[in-house]
Amino acid sequence: MTDPNAASRRPVQAVVLAGGQGSRLRPYTDDRPKPMVEIPGTGTPIIGHQLVWLAEEGVTDVVISCGHLAEVLQKWLETADLPLSVTTVVETEPLGRGGGLKYAAAHLPHPDRAWYATNGDIWTRFSLRDMADFHTERDAVATLALARPRLPWGAVQTDGFGHITDFIEAPPSTFEINAGVYVFSPEFAAMLPERGDHERTTFPHLARERRLAGFPIPQGSYWRAIDTAKDLTEAARELAAQGR
Repeated sequence: MTDPNAASRRPVQAVVLAGGQGSRLRPYTDDRPKPMVEIPGTGTPIIGHQLVWLAEEGVTDVVISCGHLAEVLQKWLETADLPLSVTTVVETEPLGRGGGLKYAAAHLPHPDRAWYATNGDIWTRFSLRDMADFHTERDAVATLALARPRLPWGAVQTDGFGHITDFIEAPPSTFEINAGVYVFSPEFAAMLPERGDHERTTFPHLARERRLAGFPIPQGSYWRAIDTAKDLTEAARELAAQGR
């Protein structure tokens, strides 16, 4: 049965973590932060695609946590035609992933409401509204989107006698991974460390309490982490094949 109040509980605010060095994307990141790298053929940096997606999913306010070459990202934001309200924050000293997330969350306009978060190098499209409803239904404090990335190698299938029966090009992983997109309840920010990595502290604690949920990205939805130059090339090829 559909919950008539679900829409009112869905987040309208989000944090984008955009402070990474992006060393594996050099030389693209020599003069710009990783989220400012353009996917070839799109004319828009990764973060531009993210902001459009967030707005399409009902988000009205975004806090962007900047670091490496923050001024380049801030300058682009000042001149871009943005579909939502954006605030930037810059860490004056390294706080770690958990500390950086806590610092950015402190600048959200609605501290008493749930919020989304995403890593600044994720290029994806799926229903955040469905993910938010999944989060609420499970009474979770934090929900992680889960992806099954394609392996960079071909795979083989064998029968019980060790005979190879088939070859599979770049199959999806049999394991789900943290896709870098999240839904957090209001109380989650207070659980984050002032410094350090929440994935080693806060997440394991919530998992033990069964308050950490995992939302599988629906089959057929696009997801890719842009970590290397090869990822840029692959993303451009995949998007062209989809007619985007």
